[in-house]
Order: sequence, then C-alpha cells, then structure tokens
Amino acid sequence: QVQLVESGGGLAPPGGSLRLTCVATKAALNNEAVGWYRQAPGKERELVGYITKGRHTIYTDSVQGRFTISKERKNNTIKLQMYKLKKEDTALYYCNSGSIDDVVRGTLGSWGQGTQVTVSS
Repeated sequence: QVQLVESGGGLAPPGGSLRLTCVATKAALNNEAVGWYRQAPGKERELVGYITKGRHTIYTDSVQGRFTISKERKNNTIKLQMYKLKKEDTALYYCNSGSIDDVVRGTLGSWGQGTQVTVSS
C-alpha cells in the first residue's frame, strides 16, 4: 500500500532552515519517484522537487540551490532540507510518490495531511 506521512514543519525566520521528513511505505518507495510539493494559501499546489529510485534529484527553479532532497532507505524516509528560507516558502508541504510523469504533473492518488512551514520574522 502506498502511504506517506509528512512531519517536521514549523516556524523559521527568513534566512533560516528547516528539515522536513516523509516516512513512506516500501510500496511508495518502489515507485519511480517521490516528490515534495507545497501549497500556499490561495495558490495551487506546486512541485518543489523530486528524487528518483536512482537518487537523481530535480528541483523547481525557485528552490534550486536552497533545498535538498535525500533518501534514507533503511528508515524508509525522504528528507527535504531547506536552507535560506524566504517568506514565499510559507506553505503546506506534502510528499507523494508515483511514476515520474505523475509526480511531475501531480496526478497522484490520495494526499496526506501535509506539514506547515511558516517563514516569518
């Protein structure tokens, strides 16, 4: 069964850092890719980046160089390390998995509760 649970959100100042964790079932990790997404108030959900089974990572331009996605197979976790946070990073963050095409399009099955990231001074 494909299940993923996000955690680690919180409040951080501009320029600060946070690390989010996505705990996934083995079925979820056996998919082609795991993506991190975010949805800010009044905006559509967007893909932040994803990691493939081969640990190749892709990021959206707005987070390139600031965010890093990594995989810890032994713990079935996918991390999203966020540095140099900006106010515009404030959003509800989700993880989900599927084929690379579905991860890029966001056309995936059920979504979890997400974890809130707030960047504010």
